[in-house]
Amino acid sequence: MIGEEIMENRFFNRELSWLEFNARVLHQGLKKDLPLLERLQFLSIVTSNFDEFFQVRVASLKRQFFDSPDSTDISGLNPQMVLTSISARAHQIVRTQQECLMTDILPALSEKGLVYVTPESYTQQQTEYLHALFQTDIYPLLTPLRTDTEAFPNIKNLSVYAAFLLKPISGIRFSSQELKGSDDLPRIAFVEIPLGLSNIFWLPSERGSLISGKPFALLQDIISVFGTNLFPGFDVEESLLFKVTRDADFSVDEDSGNFINAMEDVLIQRKSSFPVQMTCNSSSEKIKKFLMEKLEIGVEDVYQVDRIINPGDLMELRDSDIGAELSFEKWEHFYPADLPEDQPYWDTLKIKDKILHVPYESYDPVVKFLNDAADDKDVLAIKMTLYRTGRDSPIIDALERAAHNGKQVVVLVELKARFDEERNIAWANELERSGVTVIYGLVNLKVHAKILMVIRRESDTIRRYVHLATGNYNTKTAKLYSDISLFTANPQIANDATMFFNLVTGYSTLQKMDCLAMAPVTLKSRLLSMIQREIERSTPEQPGLIIAKMNSLTHEEVIAALYKASQAGVRVLLNIRGICMLVPGVPGMSENIRVVSIVDRYLEHSRIFYFQNGGTPELYCSSADWMSRNLDRRIELMFPILDRGAFEEVKSILDIYFRDNISAMELHQNGAWENVERDKKDGDFDAQAELYKIYRKRDEARPQNIEKQFEVRRK
Repeated sequence: MIGEEIMENRFFNRELSWLEFNARVLHQGLKKDLPLLERLQFLSIVTSNFDEFFQVRVASLKRQFFDSPDSTDISGLNPQMVLTSISARAHQIVRTQQECLMTDILPALSEKGLVYVTPESYTQQQTEYLHALFQTDIYPLLTPLRTDTEAFPNIKNLSVYAAFLLKPISGIRFSSQELKGSDDLPRIAFVEIPLGLSNIFWLPSERGSLISGKPFALLQDIISVFGTNLFPGFDVEESLLFKVTRDADFSVDEDSGNFINAMEDVLIQRKSSFPVQMTCNSSSEKIKKFLMEKLEIGVEDVYQVDRIINPGDLMELRDSDIGAELSFEKWEHFYPADLPEDQPYWDTLKIKDKILHVPYESYDPVVKFLNDAADDKDVLAIKMTLYRTGRDSPIIDALERAAHNGKQVVVLVELKARFDEERNIAWANELERSGVTVIYGLVNLKVHAKILMVIRRESDTIRRYVHLATGNYNTKTAKLYSDISLFTANPQIANDATMFFNLVTGYSTLQKMDCLAMAPVTLKSRLLSMIQREIERSTPEQPGLIIAKMNSLTHEEVIAALYKASQAGVRVLLNIRGICMLVPGVPGMSENIRVVSIVDRYLEHSRIFYFQNGGTPELYCSSADWMSRNLDRRIELMFPILDRGAFEEVKSILDIYFRDNISAMELHQNGAWENVERDKKDGDFDAQAELYKIYRKRDEARPQNIEKQFEVRRK
């Protein structure tokens, strides 16, 4: 029986675990052996991660604090305890981020020739140049907003503003007391930093200057310095740069008569919802206190930075002439060696399944698969789900062309994909105008499954080809996110795919699927039964083995089942990029569980699950993490890897992730993440670098077409 002292430590808190993930992202930015602009990229990811975290998770906690302050989560913490811990840890992470940016990365960039010139360092020539640039290119876009009126100006979510404390110039006469202002109120005005301009302005070189390389100024600084031009008759006493993060954790009224209109209302609410956090520089204590009072936020919600509100603004430095030198060596995205480039995949997939591993392999096969289906006269129908897709998507183009070509095209567009709602509404409208049948998700359930099915007439039969994936149909993120997908013509999987689409697009009770498991109906129970099966088939001589890779692990029932497996002697190896509420390494509870995490060049996004099954192993991939939202409140799919060659490939990929001793960190029972210990005899091993080598060797061994090797002159 587990003792009370262990019971108290059965689960880590979800939000605090996520903070440690962001700390691991920051850890990459602190690594001096990484290229400078890649380190800067990791620092900027820390900020963008925090933006979403405060908009959603912290906002939700604040509402929970007001609604039920005494409630506790499964880690035993109430909302106030969690908010206090978040503030302390998040402030610590931001301080470390800022110290790295200001005292390490920016000076190092300066040594490489990319010199950030601060306002107090502007020379007379630079000042004159920037003033002229301000007047012609920036000033016309600015709209100053006074604050001493009855209606306080709306500060938009995540927009950066410059605030100015003003003082009338002595001797200036105003036409009215209203224009002059009241002596009882501070004269403070805001200006939103325009989004349509570059964040970086290169400064002209000067003769005799001690600065070598390419000096640059930031848009935020230029507006702060020359903002006085916006207020004739006033001097600027102090200025402050700031950004407000607002609550974005809204749910749409799914019983509304018009779902799209209800979703658009949610998007409007986000822009002016209650403030959750403010980020500002340290140039004016008066303005900061004024904002805190007006926004009704406490000191614990104010995050002070040295100068730069959004480190991501500096990523425009990649476009400089030395940007490539300060970035990772470019990695190719190889076209799969065993897929034909010049003909459709139909014949290939009849023989064997195909695994696609992006971004090491190119995402082109998915686009080609859809393009071929759109143009093939024998293709009768295309059905797919869309959760997130990029701008100017070739996926959308292919679907529209297929509809124009007379195919039946059915697309389930999930409008509730957070922060992509507006884009998905636009895609849905565009697809409908092209003749595509669009389904707007399901009531109270997000459709997060990634599946595409092509129905084709062949000889005297109908054959179905299916693509299943762990990641979205997004050609942009497929170059940055590590995901696994499966192309197959397996009839059993195709039958299940047909049942899935019938269920989510029409009226159908769930029928028994042979291969696919679907949340929220069968996926969780399938996982729990496979964990239990591993327990039952485990012996001291041949202990069971579960290996799983995912983004996050938070589901209480699944964690409890893994604890039970550990106590039965089953070895559990978990590779979890983000949140992990499971506590590993606790004697009597989880001593057989090991948790590692990899944060590296590519965002680890694939979900892969292996069960030893008493010597008859099974391997699955899924769109779902082992989280409550995925297993209980979303439509998700888990699919088996049945083809022998595909099985060996995916298992090999999974094993490689557990050999990493460069980027991998290991979770300990006290909640600390530490670098994985290196065994000197094994040497250094970087999982992502090793995977790239494997796919590069495959590409080098690929038979080359004569047409590609020799240019043939034709008349």
